[in-house]
Amino acid sequence: MTIDVARLSAWTGKTETAQDIVTPRLVQSFTSTFGRHLAPYEPGEAPLALHWCLTPPISPIETAGPDGHAAKGEFLPPVPLPRRMWAGGSVETITPLREGDVVTRRSTIGDISFKEGRSGPLCFVAVHHEFATERGVALRERHDIVYREAAQPGAMAAGTSGPAGAGEPADLTWEVEASPLLLFRYSALTFNGHRIHYDVPYATGIEGYAGLVVHGPIQATLIANIVTTLAEGAPLQLDYRGLFPLIAGEVFRAKARRQADGSIRGWTEGADGRVRMEGFSRLS
Repeated sequence: MTIDVARLSAWTGKTETAQDIVTPRLVQSFTSTFGRHLAPYEPGEAPLALHWCLTPPISPIETAGPDGHAAKGEFLPPVPLPRRMWAGGSVETITPLREGDVVTRRSTIGDISFKEGRSGPLCFVAVHHEFATERGVALRERHDIVYREAAQPGAMAAGTSGPAGAGEPADLTWEVEASPLLLFRYSALTFNGHRIHYDVPYATGIEGYAGLVVHGPIQATLIANIVTTLAEGAPLQLDYRGLFPLIAGEVFRAKARRQADGSIRGWTEGADGRVRMEGFSRLS
């Protein structure tokens, strides 16, 4: 496959602005989805990581691509690789969002880079977001998207797990059921049409996964909240990255552990004990 690097690089610096409201219904839906797996927050505040449910890209259904995402080539560059995943990023909270806030998201396309991975060519797109209310900037983040080539026939299903394992020791552990209901609710909260989260034949037969894939931001939400819980509410400064797909259908674990330098590592583990996503708090 030929990738026109110069053409894609023309998207660098492109911006997009969108607005949304932190409604009581959104807060209730979010807290009902994540239940006890949220850091404490004050009355009237929005729970941590609710911002990933705000200002989702909304486009006419007839313009959706084969994977259920909005077709590329408008805000996001027209990368010719078909499979898209949430690769990681960073998030910095400045002040909590509150119920009733009108939130403005300003997004900018950052670096677009290419590398040759073990499974073929990869394209990484960094998108920088700033979320602001009438009180000023509330949160900044960088979202890293990775595009990959189509699954190869006969390849081992991505996300296949091994025997059950205890995983790594932690100071705090949450067990979470990776049910199709959890995935459905989060897709609805984020207006996410990506078929790997709800369409089993597509996820396994077209994209080559071992089953439905747990959303990257579900895992990042849990990591952010468990890290903040262990940090006893300190402002969040977190760098995180996905390491291996997490497949729905089993109980998985979100964990956090204090590091020797005072920072906190947070991660998710599958039932086999293998780390799926990990993040590190940055020291102030």
